[in-house]
Parts: sequence; structure tokens; C-alpha cells
Amino acid sequence: MAISEGGRCVSADIAAGLSPAAALFHSLSDETRLRIVARLARGEARVVDLTGELGLAQSTVSKHLACLRDCGLVDYRAEGRQSFYALTRPELMDLLASAEQLLAATGHAVALCPMPSRAGDPAEQARPS
Repeated sequence: MAISEGGRCVSADIAAGLSPAAALFHSLSDETRLRIVARLARGEARVVDLTGELGLAQSTVSKHLACLRDCGLVDYRAEGRQSFYALTRPELMDLLASAEQLLAATGHAVALCPMPSRAGDPAEQARPS
């Protein structure tokens, strides 16, 4: 259950009519989650490892790991008092590799696609109309 812009999880978006495919891509639409996934593709890691390597706050890493766990993309194993997080679906890396190939083939034209306005987003408010 990825967190949507409105603070709802993707399961709420699905209940509101968003397709499961759109919900999957929505869960991967956050750069922090993509960075966590990329790091976990190299092997399992603890929250403390991720905070240090990615330069993020513990609460940020924990929130995004919970999102990825709720989506079934990440899980953890306990060893004593430590939790080691890992990807659960190796196909995810195939999907992301395909996305990178698509971006390379289109010259990153997707960056030019108009994004729906997000109320309250400072970046959106700063854009000229």
C-alpha cells in the first residue's frame, strides 16, 4: 500500500477506481522508494545501513520500507534484535531495467509529459501558468 499524494495508501486508490497496474507504478513513483529498491537490489540491509548509505532520516526510511512491504515488494527477516530488509520480487529489477531502456529509447521525453497538478505542492505552485 503505497502512500498517495493525499496521504492515502494505494489500496484506497484501487478502491476509488485506480487499476492495480497504476497502483503498482504509483508505489514506485517516489524517488526515495526507488533509491531504497536500488540499494536492496545489491543485497539485504538494515534500516541503519539504508539511512547511512542514502543519507536519509530513520523515520523516512522506515516509512518508505513500510510502504514497500505493504505492496509486497520488500520484506524482512529478524536476526536477534535486527531486521534485514530484502526485495521479495526479483522481477522488480527486470521492470526497472526495462523502464530505463524505455527512457533511453525515448530520449527521456517522458520528462516533458504534463503532470497532473498536485494541490499544495510547492513546486507546482511555483510553476508559471
